[in-house]
Amino acid sequence: MNADLAKRVRFCTTLPSLPAIALKIIDLANDPNTDINTLCEHIVYDAALSAKILKIANSPLYKSRRSATNIRQAVSLLGTHTVIVVSLSFSLTDSLVKKSGNLPVLDSHLFWRRSIATALACRALGEKLKKTCLDDLFLVGLLQEIGILVFCTVMPEEYAPVFSSTNDHDTLLMREREMFGTGHDELGYTLLKQWHIPDYIAMVCLSSHGQPEPKALEPTLQACAATSRYLADYFLNPHAPEKLGQLSQAARSWLDIDESILIDVIDIMKEGLRAVEDLFDVTIHQPSEASGILTAAKELLTIHSLSKVKELEEKSYRDGLTGAYNRGFFDESLKREFELSIQHQLPLTIAMIDLDHFKRINDTYGHIAGDGILVTVTRTILGQIRQDDTLCRYGGEEFALILPGTTLAVSRQVTHRLKEAIAAISYHSENNSTISITASIGVASYMQDINQFKQPADLVKAADSALYAAKSEGRNQIVEWQNT
Repeated sequence: MNADLAKRVRFCTTLPSLPAIALKIIDLANDPNTDINTLCEHIVYDAALSAKILKIANSPLYKSRRSATNIRQAVSLLGTHTVIVVSLSFSLTDSLVKKSGNLPVLDSHLFWRRSIATALACRALGEKLKKTCLDDLFLVGLLQEIGILVFCTVMPEEYAPVFSSTNDHDTLLMREREMFGTGHDELGYTLLKQWHIPDYIAMVCLSSHGQPEPKALEPTLQACAATSRYLADYFLNPHAPEKLGQLSQAARSWLDIDESILIDVIDIMKEGLRAVEDLFDVTIHQPSEASGILTAAKELLTIHSLSKVKELEEKSYRDGLTGAYNRGFFDESLKREFELSIQHQLPLTIAMIDLDHFKRINDTYGHIAGDGILVTVTRTILGQIRQDDTLCRYGGEEFALILPGTTLAVSRQVTHRLKEAIAAISYHSENNSTISITASIGVASYMQDINQFKQPADLVKAADSALYAAKSEGRNQIVEWQNT
């Protein structure tokens, strides 16, 4: 970390100091021998914190079948660790919210609204992914951006233009590192260590700003925390498409989960929203708007999920090199178009296109040049056909073209144009050689020989036969199949 900044943090007198109850809770958190009696003794001396602990013990967040009427019952219901972490969350937030309200660089309300939404998101992810440390996740979500508050306090004038230059978290982190040699992740970690926050909490806050690691056997605190930032941003801005894209990518990269899981997490957040707002005295969504906003968020996630599925299906039908449809898609499409032609007596023509002497090109110029030519030919053909026509890479250097509703006579214009366009290609290889290419084309039409073609395969065989004739006649030819 930047040494000058570390020194500023260490000796800054305007940084928020922690109240006595928070300092005591941190001591208890770092003491493995803390027991219920000791914990209760300290909590009961702080009326506000006592009220919060009672309220959370009876809140929907913990789904307890019993209610607590005093602190000892609340601690018994929640457990020592939970009460310590929750108390720390309340006491830190209460103190920091009050002391960050006068920072000219920062919109304090917006900052804490986002921090609490992130805490809710982090906890909800943990609940969905069956993590046991939900309160630790809540605290991590709450504190992981605390370094922004530090920047705004120790160097407000220098930080203001950087902070105001973007509302994207990743971009902000990058610009901080470029300008100051340190990001708010490291700065926040320095402050948390200075406060003696338990090391495992501070480390997760730091590491959640890094890069996803290889997938662990189970979701890590770091991965949940990293994803929660993007989930909170989307939760607060459900109509922003860029936030949805960032969330989807983060969820897959960090946790290997998809939109269907995120929809469930949104539901968990919705269930806990009112309780968290009440406990922290903050409004994340207005009650009159919350249901509609969250429903819209779920709908957009569903649409995004469906579009991803469609995209994957589309990729499964595409040739990886050229982007043309593959052989499997050709077989399905031809079967469908053939049945439509029979049913409605519509014309249907197919053309088999084979690049001439392609093996010689690969042997002479190499497979990289050969692949480049295949891509160029594909683009050339796509530029000459209609949207309803279907181009497929049939295999190797052979392409198949389905022309629905096209008679043999009309197809002649198309195939002649294709042959000339391919012959006009001048491909420049990596060694600056100019490579020319021609194609042989075989054509067969269903309406031309309606009694001859009983199955789609018969039409393919006829076009293949015509293609063979075109190559036999000297290549760079178009031959139409004739029933002789």
